[in-house]
Amino acid sequence: MRNPLPVLARALGRRPWLMKLASAIVWADHRLHRVSRGRVSLVGIAGLPSLRLTTLGRRSGLPRDTNLLYFPHGSDYVVTGSNWGRERDPAWTFNLRAHPEATVLVRGREVAVKARELKGPERDAMWRALLAFWPGYEMERAEAGRELPIFVLSPGDPPTGEQP
Repeated sequence: MRNPLPVLARALGRRPWLMKLASAIVWADHRLHRVSRGRVSLVGIAGLPSLRLTTLGRRSGLPRDTNLLYFPHGSDYVVTGSNWGRERDPAWTFNLRAHPEATVLVRGREVAVKARELKGPERDAMWRALLAFWPGYEMERAEAGRELPIFVLSPGDPPTGEQP
């Protein structure tokens, strides 16, 4: 039997009331991800791809973690700065712009990545693909009143001492 949860998650992701639960969802997801060492997340339980992005703080230089839904695109991870429909881009987008080298933790495996923000026609094409993948992004864009930034995270060299 096919997992019905991704269809349910996509339907719920279009409901404006879900954005009001953002703080609780982020809090629970963060703890679940930490306890499972990156193997389990709320998004993952819903049957959707999720990752933990670690960036360097643009001002502090300290590691900053956030769990995100991602769109698999070949060997790349595509992430969107929806910030649950808030007016401002999320902090991780500013961090990636300042320091594009980051890591992602996917299903318990850490991968070094380099971020590239999409612009122009390339961004527009990816936006259409993202809406087909997660239609709720359009509701979040409308609520935020801004264009949502899109980043492609491409795997790079593994951390020192590790094999790909």
